[in-house]
This record gives sequence, structure tokens and C-alpha cells, in this order.
Amino acid sequence: MIGSETLNDYLGRLASRNPTPGGGAAAALHAAQGAALVAMVARFSTGGKYEQHEETTSRIISAADHLIDEALGLADADEVAFKDVIASYKLPAANDSEREARAGAIQSALVKAAQPPVQLIKLSGAVVDLAAELLDIANPNVISDIAAAADAARAAATTARVNIDINVVAIKDTHARATLAEQTDGLEEKVVLAADSLSQHVRERILG
Repeated sequence: MIGSETLNDYLGRLASRNPTPGGGAAAALHAAQGAALVAMVARFSTGGKYEQHEETTSRIISAADHLIDEALGLADADEVAFKDVIASYKLPAANDSEREARAGAIQSALVKAAQPPVQLIKLSGAVVDLAAELLDIANPNVISDIAAAADAARAAATTARVNIDINVVAIKDTHARATLAEQTDGLEEKVVLAADSLSQHVRERILG
């Protein structure tokens, strides 16, 4: 599991000539890092002069910590799902019956493989929302990390989107394609716009 291996081990696997982990797992780790940065900024924005916002920062810390775990879970789910896609393509196709079974398995695996990145785009949006909540109450010494969190979430969303796209073009079931479109159309763009806006506000705040 990605969440329990060392960074060096994960990067070694990512860089190897193996199909998993790949871009989907990397996207999930972008989101996990974004959530971790949000949690860090919130923890630096507690006590003393920040005490009046304690309820908000405590809620943000709890939510961000949960998103870290959820993102790592999606990294593992993405890896497993893509392995299933690879396995389906390796099924025998010596006769009509086997070819039909193989085609069905491929389509089923592709639909399932699209789900982790769908959930990841939504999670990325949640990271940006939490980061935005912190902007006006955060410790100014770590305010740049709000922009870093937003940028990490943006990368997660755009990478997840392209992983959905590469699955969708191979899915023949029009109903499945329509369902994926309903789940995702416009969602990534909203995350990108929100992240870009937040990063810009942070830079304006820093530069005065």
C-alpha cells in the first residue's frame, strides 16, 4: 500500500517500467500533500491571537487530516483498478466465447478504473475549499502554504481528469460514458478556477 511504503520505494516503483503505480496514484498524492499543507497551516493558526477562530481551525484540521487518509486510499484504489484493467486485457481470446468474455471484462474494468479519479477530483475541490477558509484567519508566516495547497489540489484534479478521459475513450457503453460525464463535466474546471483564484489572492496578500 502506498500509504505505508517509504517515499523512496514509492518513487522507485513510479519510475520503473511497470504500469502501476502511475499518474492516478501520483494525482492522489498531490491531493494528499495539499490536504497536509492545509492541516499544517491550520495548526500554525491556533492559540493566542488566533483563539477566536479555534472552532473553525479545529474543524479544518480534522477535515484535512481525513482527506489525507482518503487521498492515500484513492492512490491504492487507483493502482488496484488499473491492475484489473491490465489483467482483463490478458484474458484468453481463442474463440468467440472467450473474446466476448474478455471484451466484457475489459469494459467493466475500465468503468471501475474511472471511479477513483472521479472521487479524487471531488476530494481536490474539498482541499481547495478548506484552504480558502483559512485565507483570512491563517498565521501570515505560513500563508504561502495555502497557495501551495491550492496548487497541489489543482494538479491532482487536472491529472485525475486526464486519467478519466483515457478510460472514457475506450468505454463503449454509452450509458456508462454518460454517467461519467454527469459525474465530472465541469467539476475539474471549478477546482482549477478556485485554486488559481486562491493562489492569486495569496500572492497579492504577500506582496501587499
